[in-house]
Amino acid sequence: MFCSDHAQWSLFGCGALMIEHSASGECIGRVGINSGPLFPEFELGWLLYPEAEGHGFAYEAATALRAWSLDVRQLETLVSYVDPKNVRSAKWAERLGATLDASAKRPDRSDLLYRHFGKRPGPHFHRDGREQPSRLGPEI
Repeated sequence: MFCSDHAQWSLFGCGALMIEHSASGECIGRVGINSGPLFPEFELGWLLYPEAEGHGFAYEAATALRAWSLDVRQLETLVSYVDPKNVRSAKWAERLGATLDASAKRPDRSDLLYRHFGKRPGPHFHRDGREQPSRLGPEI
Protein backbone atom coordinates (compact mmCIF):
# COMPACT_ATOMS: atom_id res chain seq x y z
CA MET A 1 0.00 0.00 0.00
CA PHE A 2 2.84 2.42 0.81
CA CYS A 3 4.27 2.18 -2.73
CA SER A 4 0.87 2.96 -4.24
CA ASP A 5 0.33 5.91 -1.89
CA HIS A 6 3.80 7.27 -2.64
CA ALA A 7 3.38 6.89 -6.41
CA GLN A 8 0.03 8.68 -6.39
CA TRP A 9 1.67 11.88 -5.13
CA SER A 10 4.05 11.88 -8.12
CA LEU A 11 1.50 10.76 -10.70
CA PHE A 12 -1.70 12.53 -9.60
CA GLY A 13 -0.62 15.24 -7.16
CA CYS A 14 -2.41 13.61 -4.24
CA GLY A 15 -2.27 10.47 -2.13
CA ALA A 16 -2.48 9.25 1.44
CA LEU A 17 -1.17 10.74 4.67
CA MET A 18 -0.69 9.06 8.02
CA ILE A 19 -2.60 10.51 10.96
CA GLU A 20 -0.29 11.08 13.91
CA HIS A 21 -1.60 11.62 17.43
CA SER A 22 -0.10 14.97 18.47
CA ALA A 23 0.38 14.04 22.13
CA SER A 24 1.84 10.55 21.74
CA GLY A 25 3.38 10.74 18.25
CA GLU A 26 1.80 7.39 17.41
CA CYS A 27 0.25 6.63 14.03
CA ILE A 28 -3.49 6.26 14.57
CA GLY A 29 -4.70 5.87 10.98
CA ARG A 30 -4.59 7.38 7.51
CA VAL A 31 -6.51 9.75 5.31
CA GLY A 32 -6.07 10.11 1.58
CA ILE A 33 -7.17 11.32 -1.80
CA ASN A 34 -7.09 8.14 -3.89
CA SER A 35 -6.75 8.11 -7.64
CA GLY A 36 -5.63 5.83 -10.42
CA PRO A 37 -7.14 3.09 -12.56
CA LEU A 38 -9.31 1.63 -9.78
CA PHE A 39 -11.01 4.95 -9.04
CA PRO A 40 -13.27 6.65 -11.63
CA GLU A 41 -12.97 9.90 -9.62
CA PHE A 42 -10.73 11.30 -6.90
CA GLU A 43 -11.79 9.62 -3.65
CA LEU A 44 -11.53 10.97 -0.12
CA GLY A 45 -10.94 7.99 2.13
CA TRP A 46 -10.05 7.47 5.78
CA LEU A 47 -9.13 4.66 8.12
CA LEU A 48 -8.58 4.81 11.87
CA TYR A 49 -7.18 2.12 14.13
CA PRO A 50 -9.90 0.94 16.55
CA GLU A 51 -8.37 2.57 19.64
CA ALA A 52 -8.44 5.98 17.90
CA GLU A 53 -12.12 5.88 16.90
CA GLY A 54 -14.65 8.13 18.56
CA HIS A 55 -12.35 11.10 19.27
CA GLY A 56 -12.92 13.22 16.13
CA PHE A 57 -9.54 12.40 14.55
CA ALA A 58 -11.05 11.13 11.27
CA TYR A 59 -13.26 14.19 10.96
CA GLU A 60 -10.37 16.58 11.60
CA ALA A 61 -8.02 14.84 9.16
CA ALA A 62 -10.63 14.36 6.41
CA THR A 63 -11.83 17.97 6.71
CA ALA A 64 -8.28 19.30 6.39
CA LEU A 65 -7.37 17.11 3.41
CA ARG A 66 -10.69 17.81 1.69
CA ALA A 67 -10.13 21.57 2.06
CA TRP A 68 -6.59 21.23 0.68
CA SER A 69 -7.76 19.16 -2.31
CA LEU A 70 -10.52 21.57 -3.23
CA ASP A 71 -8.78 24.88 -2.46
CA VAL A 72 -5.10 24.17 -3.20
CA ARG A 73 -5.18 21.21 -5.59
CA GLN A 74 -8.33 22.75 -7.13
CA LEU A 75 -10.25 19.52 -7.60
CA GLU A 76 -13.86 20.40 -8.30
CA THR A 77 -15.32 17.46 -6.45
CA LEU A 78 -14.37 14.39 -4.44
CA VAL A 79 -16.24 11.19 -3.74
CA SER A 80 -16.18 8.70 -0.88
CA TYR A 81 -16.96 5.06 -1.65
CA VAL A 82 -18.63 3.45 1.37
CA ASP A 83 -19.59 -0.17 1.94
CA PRO A 84 -23.33 -0.10 2.75
CA LYS A 85 -22.65 -2.19 5.89
CA ASN A 86 -20.22 0.45 7.19
CA VAL A 87 -22.78 2.69 8.85
CA ARG A 88 -20.10 4.63 10.75
CA SER A 89 -18.31 5.72 7.55
CA ALA A 90 -21.62 6.65 5.90
CA LYS A 91 -22.39 8.89 8.89
CA TRP A 92 -18.89 10.44 8.67
CA ALA A 93 -19.40 11.23 4.98
CA GLU A 94 -22.72 12.90 5.80
CA ARG A 95 -21.17 14.81 8.71
CA LEU A 96 -18.51 16.06 6.28
CA GLY A 97 -21.35 17.47 4.14
CA ALA A 98 -21.28 14.85 1.38
CA THR A 99 -24.50 13.70 -0.27
CA LEU A 100 -25.41 10.39 -1.88
CA ASP A 101 -24.93 10.25 -5.66
CA ALA A 102 -26.57 7.09 -6.95
CA SER A 103 -25.85 7.85 -10.61
CA ALA A 104 -22.03 8.05 -10.39
CA LYS A 105 -19.66 5.28 -11.48
CA ARG A 106 -17.95 3.37 -8.70
CA PRO A 107 -15.37 0.55 -8.54
CA ASP A 108 -17.77 -1.72 -6.62
CA ARG A 109 -21.38 -1.32 -7.74
CA SER A 110 -22.63 -2.28 -4.28
CA ASP A 111 -20.82 0.67 -2.62
CA LEU A 112 -22.61 3.85 -1.65
CA LEU A 113 -21.07 6.90 -3.29
CA TYR A 114 -21.00 10.16 -1.34
CA ARG A 115 -20.08 13.35 -3.22
CA HIS A 116 -18.20 16.27 -1.67
CA PHE A 117 -18.53 19.61 -3.50
CA GLY A 118 -16.15 22.55 -3.57
CA LYS A 119 -17.15 25.99 -2.38
CA ARG A 120 -15.33 28.47 -4.61
CA PRO A 121 -15.56 29.13 -8.33
CA GLY A 122 -12.34 29.16 -10.29
CA PRO A 123 -10.32 26.92 -12.57
CA HIS A 124 -10.86 23.20 -12.00
CA PHE A 125 -8.97 20.34 -13.56
CA HIS A 126 -9.57 16.84 -14.90
CA ARG A 127 -7.36 14.06 -13.59
CA ASP A 128 -5.13 14.43 -16.68
CA GLY A 129 -4.52 18.13 -15.96
CA ARG A 130 -6.87 19.64 -18.58
CA GLU A 131 -8.89 22.59 -17.30
CA GLN A 132 -12.64 22.07 -17.16
CA PRO A 133 -15.45 24.56 -16.63
CA SER A 134 -16.81 24.85 -13.11
CA ARG A 135 -20.04 23.00 -12.23
CA LEU A 136 -20.09 23.62 -8.52
CA GLY A 137 -22.79 22.17 -6.35
CA PRO A 138 -23.94 23.29 -2.92
CA GLU A 139 -21.39 24.80 -0.58
CA ILE A 140 -19.80 22.63 2.06
